[in-house]
Amino acid sequence: MISGNTKLIVHLGYPTGSFRAPMIYNPFFEKHGIDAVVVPMGCKAEDYSEFLRLVFRLSNIHGALVTMPHKVTTMALLDEASTTAQVAGACNAIRLDPDGRLVGDMFDGEGFVRGVLRKGRELSGKTALVVGSGGVGSAIAASLAKAGVAQLSLFDGFEPSMLGLAARLRQAYPGLSVNTGSNDPAGYDLVVNATPLGMKEGDPLPVDVSRIDPSAFVGEVVMKTEITPFLAAARERGCQFQVGTDMLFEQIPAYLEFFGFRSATADELRAVARIAY
Repeated sequence: MISGNTKLIVHLGYPTGSFRAPMIYNPFFEKHGIDAVVVPMGCKAEDYSEFLRLVFRLSNIHGALVTMPHKVTTMALLDEASTTAQVAGACNAIRLDPDGRLVGDMFDGEGFVRGVLRKGRELSGKTALVVGSGGVGSAIAASLAKAGVAQLSLFDGFEPSMLGLAARLRQAYPGLSVNTGSNDPAGYDLVVNATPLGMKEGDPLPVDVSRIDPSAFVGEVVMKTEITPFLAAARERGCQFQVGTDMLFEQIPAYLEFFGFRSATADELRAVARIAY
C-alpha cells in the first residue's frame, strides 16, 4: 500500500521494459512492512541531467537506482562518490543525505563478483575478459581488480571508454596486467558480456563463443530474458555461467544498507521475488 508517507526510490533508465529490480525490492518491502517503493521511470539520455536534479527535489524522495544508459553520466551530477564509483567511472545508486547532497555508489561489480564466488569459482590470480566498458562493464572490471585477478582485458567499440577505464584501473591497481582492444575470448578463465547485446532480437553475440574454453566461466548482465542467446551458446559449449539477475540479487543487500533499510541475503530475496519475463 502506497501512502503519503511512503519513501520513493526511483529506478532511472531507458527503456524500462527490461527492469527487474522492482519485482525484487517491492515484494521484500511488502513482506517486512517497510514503507518504501521502487518505481521505474523511463528517462532518455538527453533529458537525464535536468530530470535527476528535479526528481531529487521531491519531498518524498529517498534515493535512486540508476541503470543504462545513465550510469556514467551520473558521476558528474553527484556531490560525493565512493571510491568504487570513482574507479568504475559510473554510479548505480544515489542517496539523498539530510543536508540535501547527492551521494553515489556503485554495486554492479560487487554483485557480479559475489555471484561468481558463491558458485565456487576462484578469481584471485585468474584471467578475465570484460566486453563493454560502459557503466556496468566498468564496475565489473573494477570489482574483478579488487578481487585479485591477475590479468584483465577490456574491449569496447567506443575506444575512449575502454582506454579511460584501463587508465583508471592501472592507476588504482598498479600490479594488475590490463590489456585493451581485442574481444577474442580464447584462453580466459572468465568471459563477461557487459554490453546491451542480447536485449534486442537479432543482436550479434558479443564474442565468438566457439573460441571460449569449455572450462571458462561466462557471465551475463542482460536481464531481458534469463537465458540470453549468449548464455545459451556458452551453455552448449559446456561452460558454467551466471545469468544477469544473479548479479542483481547479490548486490541488493548492499543497496538496502546504503539506503538505510534492513539487509537481506540473496536467498531471502530470491524467495520473495516475483520476476516475470
